[in-house]
Amino acid sequence: MKIAAAFFLTASTLFAQQQPQPAPPHDVAEGTQVPASKTTPGMPPTPSAAPAANQPGAPATLDTRPLRWRAIGPANMGGRIADFAVVEKEPTTMYVAVGTGGVLKTTTNGTTWEGVFDKQPVASIGAVAVSQNNPKIVWVGTGEGNSRNSSSWGNGVYKSTDGGETWTNMGLPESHDIPKIALDPKNDDVAYVAVLGHLWGKNKERGVYKSSDGGKTWQQALATDENTGAIDVVVDPSTPTTVYAAMWARRRYPWGFTNGGATSGIFKSVDAGKSWQKLTNGLPAETGRIGLDIFRKNPRIVYAVVESDVGGAISLEAVRSRSGGVFRSDDAGAHWARVSDLSPRGFYFGKVRVDPNNDQRVYILGFGTAVSDDGGKSFLNTGARDIHGDCHAMWIDPGNSNHVLLGTDGGIYFSYDKAKTWDFQNNVPLGEFYNVSYGMDKPYTICGGLQDNGSWCGHAQSRHESGGEGEDRRRAFGITNADWFFINGGDGFWTAVDPTNANIVYSESQGGNFARLDLVSGKRRNLKPQAKEGTLEFRFNWNTPFIISAFDPKTLYLGGNVVFRLTNRGDN
Repeated sequence: MKIAAAFFLTASTLFAQQQPQPAPPHDVAEGTQVPASKTTPGMPPTPSAAPAANQPGAPATLDTRPLRWRAIGPANMGGRIADFAVVEKEPTTMYVAVGTGGVLKTTTNGTTWEGVFDKQPVASIGAVAVSQNNPKIVWVGTGEGNSRNSSSWGNGVYKSTDGGETWTNMGLPESHDIPKIALDPKNDDVAYVAVLGHLWGKNKERGVYKSSDGGKTWQQALATDENTGAIDVVVDPSTPTTVYAAMWARRRYPWGFTNGGATSGIFKSVDAGKSWQKLTNGLPAETGRIGLDIFRKNPRIVYAVVESDVGGAISLEAVRSRSGGVFRSDDAGAHWARVSDLSPRGFYFGKVRVDPNNDQRVYILGFGTAVSDDGGKSFLNTGARDIHGDCHAMWIDPGNSNHVLLGTDGGIYFSYDKAKTWDFQNNVPLGEFYNVSYGMDKPYTICGGLQDNGSWCGHAQSRHESGGEGEDRRRAFGITNADWFFINGGDGFWTAVDPTNANIVYSESQGGNFARLDLVSGKRRNLKPQAKEGTLEFRFNWNTPFIISAFDPKTLYLGGNVVFRLTNRGDN
């Protein structure tokens, strides 16, 4: 599957050796071994054209094309989920948009999963939508809209007419980030796409795009300027010519992030996108990210969670806003009332969901999931107890409000008691690895750092066998969740295994928090360099690289605002 999990070659030890090695013995767990080519990929084997692979000055090369790949997990921690699309008449069938891992599909309520977007040239997904009239029609918006400094972008909008078996790119290649797709419930040819645009620069392909011919052509229905895109779009389920959109100006720079302003806000069209009116009555004059939802049984009730710095900005960790928060309209957006100041980290969350059967039941997604049973006047942070936080996607079953799906930085969760308890889907490898490393032990150790899921290690082989014959028996020798173990917390980034002692592993989390762990004794030592008293503090990037010296495995190098050389395995 083309998801952000750890994949290794069956002959990956060749990378570490960089010299000819004897052919490895056949292992039923590995499958058929194929000798690696010694030529540069794509070049004919002409000995006179280049020096031998192990001749001084010759680059180490390896043709990976003949090698077999196998998924080794792990699935006991998840990755960032962007969106859900569920077939309402058959809610055991659903599609899951993964922030950096393509699109997953299940027809068995999560018992089994299939990666249906793996053959496409992009893995970052921001939105997925399925037609309720014809569930074979599925739309995917590539490029997530969460605007992190590590966010990946996409190459447009895709459509499938066979339930995800095949896909066609329907255009909008410069959209980069598509956080929402809304379909006309009465006409499968009509689709609205929220295009957020480039994160790191300005571009004109932003705003709300509409297609009236099933994606063959697109019209830019709503645009503000080359710095402002659409973060959300929703269609009135009863009167689909009524459309609401949330516009958002944001830009990443190597040194910072700008967010919000007067060009952002909520817009409404009552003529299927031909004209738009900015909604202002009761809303802040300047806004950041906005999330929208319409109450299904009475579409005149609209909720919005609004980020705003009017009155003064708050910290990224704060969940209350001086002027933003949760807003409700009871007259289709003509007037808004601020019912709560709750607005957790707008640029990263910004999602509100109203129970399709009860307008008083409201969910705000954030570090956790806040729940209100009085129309947003009061909230309890009880909707995501005992599960991974940082919540980005939610779907509520219109036929049974007890049935809820939740997507977080930690993966996919199902609830059958209205978000009181959750069932984690631990049978799909969604770990979003920043970096991976390996040791020189046999079977070799594999380690990696994951977005918001710490750093983990496992082994390239396992003794687990579940039976079967032939191909089924080969597959039975798989790596299981139990073969992976946790080595460090936070957002995991760089890892390394001591090449002379695989029981010594190094890991790094955000801001240069660098540590060494002895797997035998369990002793951990923090290795982050500290400035002397009275001097300027050292500065480290969110993702701080380090390496073990190729000449002395007890020497390490760490990159901050200066390069640090650590000796004696970091003790000096």
